[in-house]
This record gives sequence, structure tokens and C-alpha cells, in this order.
Amino acid sequence: MTAEIICVGTELLLGDILNTNARFLARELAELGIDLLHQQVVGDNAARLEKLVREAKSRSDLLIFSGGLGPTADDLTKETVARCFNDELVFEPSVMQSINAYFLATGRSTPKNNEKQAMVPQKGGWFANPNGTAPAVWFREGAKYAVLLPGPPRELEPLWSGAVRPMLQRDQQRVLHSLVLRVAGVGESHAEELVGHLFQSENPTAAIYAKTGEVHIRITAAAPTNMEAKAMCRAYAQKFYALLGDAVYGEGEDGLENVLVKTLAKKNLTVATAESCTGGLVAQRITAVPGSSEVFGFGFVTYANAAKRQLLGVDPMTLAECGAVSPQVAAQMAAGAQKAAGASLAVALTGVAGPGGGTEEKPVGLVWLGAAKGERIFVKELRFGPRSRESIRWMAASAALDAARRLAAGLPIPGAEAWGKTEKGKP
Repeated sequence: MTAEIICVGTELLLGDILNTNARFLARELAELGIDLLHQQVVGDNAARLEKLVREAKSRSDLLIFSGGLGPTADDLTKETVARCFNDELVFEPSVMQSINAYFLATGRSTPKNNEKQAMVPQKGGWFANPNGTAPAVWFREGAKYAVLLPGPPRELEPLWSGAVRPMLQRDQQRVLHSLVLRVAGVGESHAEELVGHLFQSENPTAAIYAKTGEVHIRITAAAPTNMEAKAMCRAYAQKFYALLGDAVYGEGEDGLENVLVKTLAKKNLTVATAESCTGGLVAQRITAVPGSSEVFGFGFVTYANAAKRQLLGVDPMTLAECGAVSPQVAAQMAAGAQKAAGASLAVALTGVAGPGGGTEEKPVGLVWLGAAKGERIFVKELRFGPRSRESIRWMAASAALDAARRLAAGLPIPGAEAWGKTEKGKP
């Protein structure tokens, strides 16, 4: 079965409302094994909506609509789809009773225009809406279906889960399962060189997506049951693990900070941070994870050289001779943070985030990463190029989180140089 999602509402086109319904419905269709071909947004205009519905109907089996089921004159989805599916709307007394009860429960009388919401398809059907006044309705013509859902997510999601999804499940012969691998420290191009041949498979399929500071690989399998599809994804994922190794830091929704906190907790370790160009972003991402207080207690934002000296013990001579953006300072920042916090390990960042401040020797996008664990210190040069300030800061923070993850797990930091041992907090 093929499907399209059509979200109706001028407010969506203008950007006044975030279209979370499309994301929700897309994921739900994928879980049902229904192939989603298109997503469309159209304003409250009957002519444009009708044109879109007829086009979508000609190429897809199932049309899922959100929005345009309200009581006002510009809510035209139901009437337009009925016309395209050669159906008529008829008044349903039981729906009107539900609408009256809804308003009575709030101490209000039912407005006359809400009677419009009690009109349902003569040939199709409808589903009661316990969270609002507009029922979901469905139309059918031959092998083509249309399902219309109200726009508010608090109404749409329960209607989908309680009524629409079970109806569609009965007609499905397969399910889809997806598994996302999260990769850090390897760019999209390099990753594709390593595993590109694995993207040629038809079932399971695999696709690569570049994110800021990391890469995601989505593996999707189709099978008669979810258990079979899940097993196919797991088996295919092992091929990626074999080629990418510990660059695959996690799966699913957990980001670098989540994996770091879990790893530290498992190993009974703590981490400290020292940040210059990122201004506390690494610490912010760590503390956004529930339970991070068990593994994180100190974060130093040492934007000025004086702060680097006073809080982290960076040598004034090093700052004068090498400059703040240097491997020497990054190493001393990491060692100083570890010592001051009494932490098991520490990471530090100092660089040029831009847009100004760069030189030929130290251009915008140059960041030095320092990492310390026990008596060992490492430094790594990061060059992000002429990106936006926000992008450079985020990518640098991701590199620091990945370095901390690797130190906590006892893994090497690719491209890092061993800088020696700490002595009184200095290399």
C-alpha cells in the first residue's frame, strides 16, 4: 500500500504552527509497512485542495489528512474530499449529541456552526473524537482510501492510535522496522567510502544522513512480522559495526551526551569540562541528560585568558608564547579542569568560532581539543572550515563529548596526540 500525507491549514504554510502531525503520521505509516510517497501542505483554499486531492488519489492508495475539520467557513477538507471520492455528507445525530455533550461539560451552549462537524460520509464512515468536537472520517472509492483527522495533535494522535491504525493494520501484509546507527568522528564522505556498498541492498535497505557533528545510518527491513523485521535489521547492522567499529557510538534516539552519561555511570567515573570557544555548550549538553549529576560536578567556562590562569592553572608563559588557541593551552586546560574538579577525566576546548578573529595561521574553524584521564593527556586538532559560529561550536562540543566517551570506555581517540603526563595540573 502506498500513502500520502496532506496537512491542511494556511497557518502551516505561514509557519505560524509547527507541523508535528506530519512527523507523527510518517513514523506511524512506516511502522505499518505502508510506503509513504509524498507529504504535502496546502492552505485553506478549496480549489487548490481539490486539485491536490485528485493528483494524490491518482498515484497513491491511501491519503491521510490532518486539519480543516473545524466548524468555520474556511474548514473545507471534508467537503472537498467527499467531492473527489464521489461521496455525500449526511447529518449524523449521534455525532451531534457528542458535540452537545462536549460543550455542556464546559458550561457552554453549542454554537450553530458546529452542526457542520456532525456531517459524515454517506458511503464511508467516522470515528468518535473523545477529545474534541470534530470526528475523524474516512472515504473509500474502489481500492482508494482517504482518512481525515482533526489538526490538534491532542485529538489526532489518540484517534489515530485508537481507531485508524487498527483499521489499517487489518489490511496490511507486512511491517517495517527501522534501526538508526549513530556515528561520530567519521564524516559522511569517509563513512560512505567504508560502507557504501551496503547501501545497495533492497531488503533491508540502508541510507546515510549527515547531521551536525555526526552521521546517522538508518537500516529498514520489511517482513511479515515485526520480530522478523527487527531480526533482519539487527543482522544487517552487524555488517556496519564490522566496518565502522567503535565509531558507531549508539543506536536509536540517544545522542552523544546520553551515551557518555551512561558510560560514565556504568564505569563509576566522573567528568569535568573546560570551555573557551564553546562557552559552556559541552556542560549544557551533559546536564540536559537526566541523572548526569551522578557523573558531572564541575564545568569551567574560561573565555578570558585570566580565567584560564586563575581557574585552571594555565601557565601565563604558555599563553604569551603559544596563544590561547594552541595545543599547549588545550592540554593545560584539560589537566587543570581534571585536577580542580577531582574528576576521573576531563575535556577542554579552545578555538576560533568566528565569524571574526581568525588569522592565516589560526583561521576561523580551528579548535584544539584537550583530554585528560588520570596522568594521561591527549590533544587533537579540529578544523571545521568556514562554517557558521553555531555550527563550529556544536561540532566542537560533539568532538569533546565523543572524546570523553572514548576515554570513559577505554577506547583510543582517533587523530589525538599523546601529550605526556600531568604534573601539578600541567603537562
